[in-house]
Amino acid sequence: MTAEILLSPPDIGALEESYVLRAIRSGWVAPAGPELAAFEREVADRAGTRHAVAVSSGTAALHLALLTLGAGPGTVVLVPTLTFVATANAVAYTGAEPVFVDCDPTTGNIDIGLLAELLNRLPAAGERIAAVIPVDMFGACADYTALLPICAAVGVPVIEDAAEALGATYRGRPAGSFGRVAALSFNGNKIITTSGGGMLVSDDGPLLDRCRYLATQARQPVPHYEHTEIGYNYRLSNVLAALGRAQLARLDEMMARRRDLRERYAKLFAAVPGVRLLGDHDPGANCWLSVVVVDPDRAGWHAAELAAHLADRQIETRPVWKPMHLQPVFASARSALTGAAARLFEQGLTLPSGSALTEPQIGRVLDAVSAFLEARR
Repeated sequence: MTAEILLSPPDIGALEESYVLRAIRSGWVAPAGPELAAFEREVADRAGTRHAVAVSSGTAALHLALLTLGAGPGTVVLVPTLTFVATANAVAYTGAEPVFVDCDPTTGNIDIGLLAELLNRLPAAGERIAAVIPVDMFGACADYTALLPICAAVGVPVIEDAAEALGATYRGRPAGSFGRVAALSFNGNKIITTSGGGMLVSDDGPLLDRCRYLATQARQPVPHYEHTEIGYNYRLSNVLAALGRAQLARLDEMMARRRDLRERYAKLFAAVPGVRLLGDHDPGANCWLSVVVVDPDRAGWHAAELAAHLADRQIETRPVWKPMHLQPVFASARSALTGAAARLFEQGLTLPSGSALTEPQIGRVLDAVSAFLEARR
């Protein structure tokens, strides 16, 4: 039976094995340890920030950032509707209300015009906006040149959700360096992985000190266990940090492989009417996932038809994120919409993008797509 080609499998090899073995043999298998401290320093350097705190997931990073910036009952947080549910869930954990904002149809990132309108309208109605959380969608940064000034003008902090964007840049600045604080993810399908894990990065040392304190059960600095407030068991382990250090050392190599695959997709679809790659003209994207967008009226076929064709050949694909305003769990939430995110959900398809894909696997994918396109010419 032909093995399935996965969308973005972990890219793990001998280097990762050696780092993890070293950590285990060192005896530092608990959350604290030298690999954890080193991983935080190295990620902060890569993100262009002074400080970092490694945690158990990107969701935990967002949760801590929101708590530290005062999100809670009676506040609202502006969130893209086109995102993974973790962005919205972290807001709900605090008791704040997520208000969803539609996306730019070209990039999938947050619609700056709609965001500006909400930043003016909601405070005028007496509502307190605790934060804005732009998401660097599929590894391409949001338009921070436009976004940061409008948030600063009304005094609303920005939490950059860079979960998908480690290694990406925007106008020469690395993803993770925008806003008051940023959240990264090292989940199994991300561009680098620690199996599960995440990190907060920021130039604001006191803010990250507070996050570190909350992530370690809010334990007071006394010999016995003393707690004056609710904390969380959110720290990353030393062993997983060792895995992350090996992955980080290979980040540029892995991004190059993903970019090469995206360029091959671009050539394949270049002459197909009504088909484009989402955000294809962003030179700073890390190319985490390659998304093809299909206008069925011009192409003569639907993205779902390509997905079915590839599934029959044991090739995994996935629609883009189902917008939050269409999710049953957030059905009653407020949203500012243009229809762009809903169209991307209907017309977008994420293709195999992983750096671990072998040349024979890539050839299988490209041949299958070519056969589909030829049959519909």
